[in-house]
Parts: sequence; C-alpha cells; structure tokens
Amino acid sequence: MAQERFRLTGQQSFFGRWVYDRIVPKDHFLMQLDGIIPWQRFAKKLVRYYQGKARYGPAPYNPVIILKMLLLSFLYNISERQTEDLVNFNLVAKCLVGLAVDEPAPDHSTLSLFKAGLLENKKTTAFEMLLQEIIAIAKEQAIVFGSLQVLDSVHVIADVNVPKDEGRKSKGQTPHDPDAAWGAKHTKKVRDQQGKIVKQTEYFYGYKQHVSLNAATGLITSVTHTAGNAYDGHELPTLVKSDVAQGIPVESVTADKAYDDGENHEFLWSNNMHSAIRLNDYRTDKKDDNKGIWIELKQSPEYRAGLKERYKVEPKFGEGKEQHGFQRCRYIGLLRFAVQGFLTVLTMNLKRLVVLITGNDSGRRMAAPIAA
Repeated sequence: MAQERFRLTGQQSFFGRWVYDRIVPKDHFLMQLDGIIPWQRFAKKLVRYYQGKARYGPAPYNPVIILKMLLLSFLYNISERQTEDLVNFNLVAKCLVGLAVDEPAPDHSTLSLFKAGLLENKKTTAFEMLLQEIIAIAKEQAIVFGSLQVLDSVHVIADVNVPKDEGRKSKGQTPHDPDAAWGAKHTKKVRDQQGKIVKQTEYFYGYKQHVSLNAATGLITSVTHTAGNAYDGHELPTLVKSDVAQGIPVESVTADKAYDDGENHEFLWSNNMHSAIRLNDYRTDKKDDNKGIWIELKQSPEYRAGLKERYKVEPKFGEGKEQHGFQRCRYIGLLRFAVQGFLTVLTMNLKRLVVLITGNDSGRRMAAPIAA
C-alpha cells in the first residue's frame, strides 16, 4: 500500500527552524500553544478526509497546517483571506503553522475546501473528534476534571439582513438562510406606558450553541447546535451522554430554568447524578402534595453548590462573542454554523489549556491580529 506523503514545508532548511529558533521567543503564546499540543496525532485522523488519502495524486499539505490556519482565523477573528496574509507575513504565525520563512501559505480557498471536506455525509463527526481529542490531550497533561458540569446555550445572529429577507419571502422567494429561526434571547422587566412593570421578551434570528462546561477546568467538553427556536432542555441528555462517554467524572449538572424539565431531572437521577438545575418557582409554590421532592432538592447541598458555579459559563460566552466573532454567523446554514461553533470552542479550549499548563494568560489579550 502506498505511504502517506505531504508537500514539503522547508522546516528543516536554513529558512526553517534555524531562523525561527533565533528570532521567535519561546514564551510567546503561540509557541507555548505549539509546544503543549501533539499536533501530528491529528494528521492521521484528518488525512482520511483527503481525496486519495495523501497516498495518490499530487502531495497535499499536511492537514495539521490547514487546521492551525483555521484556528488562527478564529483566534484573531479574521477572514480566511486575512489568515493567508497573516501566515505569509508574520513570523510567529508562520512558525506555528510549520512553514519555512520562504514558503508561501496555503491560499484561502484551500481552507474553505478543507472545511467542506471534513463535512463527510453532511455530518460534523470530524469536528466532534477534534473537540474530544483536545479533551483527551488535557487529561494526558494531568489536567484534573471536576465532577460538576455547567450547561447553557448562547445565541448567534444569522448572517441575514432581516428586512430584506422578509421582502424576499413576501415575493415568494426562499429565505437567504432557510435553517435560521426566530428565538427568544431573554426576558426582562420594563415599565409600560401606564407605569406598570411587565415582562418583555427580546428575540433574535439565528442559531443556538448548547455547551457543557467543566466547572473545575473551564474547558468546554461537549456542544450541540440548533436553530434559534430550539428548546434548550432537549439538549441536556445529549450533552451529558457525550461527557460521560469521554470519561468526564460527572456527578452533578447545573443549568438555568430553561432546563427545568421533569424528564431532565429524571434523566440525571436515573444515571446517579445530582440535579442542580435552577427550579422554576411553580415547583415549590404550588399547593399540592407533589412539591415535597422539589423543596428537598432546593435544600440539598449539591443543588446549592451547583448554582454557585453556574456563573462560570457566562464569561466563556462573552469571550466567544467579544474576541472570536461568535456574536454573528460567518456562514449560511445550520451545518456550517456548527463548523463555526466547533472551531470557536476549539480555539477557546486551546487558549485555556495554555493557561492551565503554563500559567501564561496572554492568549486572552490577543483578540487583534498580530499582523496588519
């Protein structure tokens, strides 16, 4: 059988490691990231998505090179065209990617084709594998995962001009993004014209990412993606099952009232887990004999401890929106939104790993490109 072979990168030449070792500081965030991740283990897992499996036809780029470029795109919230320029003209970025100084970067169309190639049979299995592999690497680096998982969802606005889209639909044309949907962002109390305090719901048009975050490590361990109108509570079993399958020692799960569903509580209890899902008031305020179980739950130490940790997911959502462009979709369609979601989470998890392993938190401040 033919052996896998990749395009030469010049790393062993004068313009490769010899130059970088003398110019690029070892404590730079990107160099620390490069050092703690065994990147080549991804090559074997990703090359299967290449046509010819890197055994036949012209030698392709090592998939790790393309993966690193995509992560740079999301780290700095820049387009794939800008990422091509970044890698071409910035020494640190080029060193991370693994190209010699005089080697041109893969062009932006290569990045797009790579992403499309990973969506085998219109599924995100490859991206799920990447996330699970990062969690596995964290364990190998002696990162200790705690027993509490925090579940929540974040809304992301579709890349759609809504007024124009409404005009299209009124003319019988298909919507610009047929997978996007209206969803409730949040409800707040406001005063109406009569001065009465009323509840007002704010809506958005787009998608949701549902996450499970390990409270002890700050790493996102599992994600799902849905249209904006999806019910958050339905995602809990899928997320928790994914965590358990990865060996996360889940003992308690906390979430907000959107997950307060009898089936979710029963799912956790039947799997010997504690529920720290914030209860809706009607659970304990109702006047019948069935509220005893809910009163007992609210008084349990696991419930109270879980709710105290629930806040930890909010800064992660803020990081994604403020630093990595996750307030708005890059692409059209649920499947491509999921690609954006996975790459955003991978980027944030890698930043977090650098902090956990080296103590260097400079990655948190690197929201802007390092090249003009």
